[in-house]
Amino acid sequence: MDVYSRSKRSEIMSHVRGRDNRVTELAFASLLRRYRITGWRRRQKLFGNPDFLFYEEHVAVFVDGCFWHSCPVHGTQPANNAEFWRVKLSKNKMRDCIVNRKLKQCGWRIIRVWQHELLAAKEAKLAQRIKRALGRE
Repeated sequence: MDVYSRSKRSEIMSHVRGRDNRVTELAFASLLRRYRITGWRRRQKLFGNPDFLFYEEHVAVFVDGCFWHSCPVHGTQPANNAEFWRVKLSKNKMRDCIVNRKLKQCGWRIIRVWQHELLAAKEAKLAQRIKRALGRE
């Protein structure tokens, strides 16, 4: 049982900030280096905050966590506080669609990489997908 009221707990939790998806981003950066894919930048200002940008090719890459972006293969719904998580995760998916649409309207190509695609068994296929999108195949 929580020692705080529901509203106080909500206030406390609203001050907790995430630390990005640092592990998956670093794994993706390592993949780019391993396959000698160059020309990318991280943490550049653009609508939707893409994880990686290839300015010359106008390609924005988002590295999405399987849980937070409701991966069709590995996405899960927590049993505790189920309604909150259902709403939260569906809003994340809606925001992804809005970001994709807006960036495409501005002439950007979008690549969304699932966290599970960074596994060693799938990395060659992912690298090929990135190179194809950049026109470097």
